Amino acid sequence: MVMFKNSAKAAPEVPQAPGVKMSTAKVADNSTNKPIIEVRSLGTYFSGLWVHKNLNLTIYPNRIITIIGASGCGKTTLVREILMLQSITEGEILLAGEEISKYNIEDANTKLVLSQVGMMFQQGALFSSMTIIENVMFPLQEYTDFSKQTILEMAILKLKLAGLSDDAYFKYPKEISPGMQKRVALARTLALDPKVVFLDEPTAGLDPNSASDFDELISNLQQQLGLTVIMITHDLDSIWSISDEIVYLGEKRVLFHDTVIKAAECKEIPELYKYFNGPRGKLAKVARINSVSNQF
Repeated sequence: MVMFKNSAKAAPEVPQAPGVKMSTAKVADNSTNKPIIEVRSLGTYFSGLWVHKNLNLTIYPNRIITIIGASGCGKTTLVREILMLQSITEGEILLAGEEISKYNIEDANTKLVLSQVGMMFQQGALFSSMTIIENVMFPLQEYTDFSKQTILEMAILKLKLAGLSDDAYFKYPKEISPGMQKRVALARTLALDPKVVFLDEPTAGLDPNSASDFDELISNLQQQLGLTVIMITHDLDSIWSISDEIVYLGEKRVLFHDTVIKAAECKEIPELYKYFNGPRGKLAKVARINSVSNQF
């Protein structure tokens, strides 16, 4: 665990909101786990519109969750609110039992709380004026009291975890491929050893082979580091390949939260069923079945 310059009780499980389709068959047994994230009766209002209203969501640790929904349904807004990058209108958000929605982003203790989460943005958001190693060192320099040598060693470790060879460390982002840039962004996201990692369209802009390799990297790191990974993605191949659970947003709230298989079978929500059973969805499902079959 990283020590920071500035320095709970378990929260009860949120009751299932009316209308949410969710089965009791989960990928992991939740009975012995405490939620890592809880969103309770969330309301988000701006520009004269409710983006979220009575949104409830409970996420348990050590799994990969994908948030999907139509454009404008509030997927990115929800993530920004959990990351405290955007205020909420009503309700509450808890991280590891701590109500973070009441915090001021400028409070010293907030940095410690937010160290438990990391965000990889869609385009990577790497600093173009910094080398690869400097990009990964940056959050460690900003938020820890470690020596320069320790920070350098930790940054190298994260880059190795992300599959970067040492000949790339002193290059600039523009000098490496988009796939390598994604790996650098992921390494920087992991720099402070977060418990929860948010990924915004992680495979966007990658060719199919690079996207598949990146999916495999995410899955491996999730298992090795015991991460909770929350993705926003439209990549059906990624969803079928590595997702444990699907969260479907619609009508300003969570309409469905369950496994990928259950999502593909959910005829009660026509838009969700069509999403997984349209031409692209069927191809992705067949590809996943074939991939699994080839492992045996």
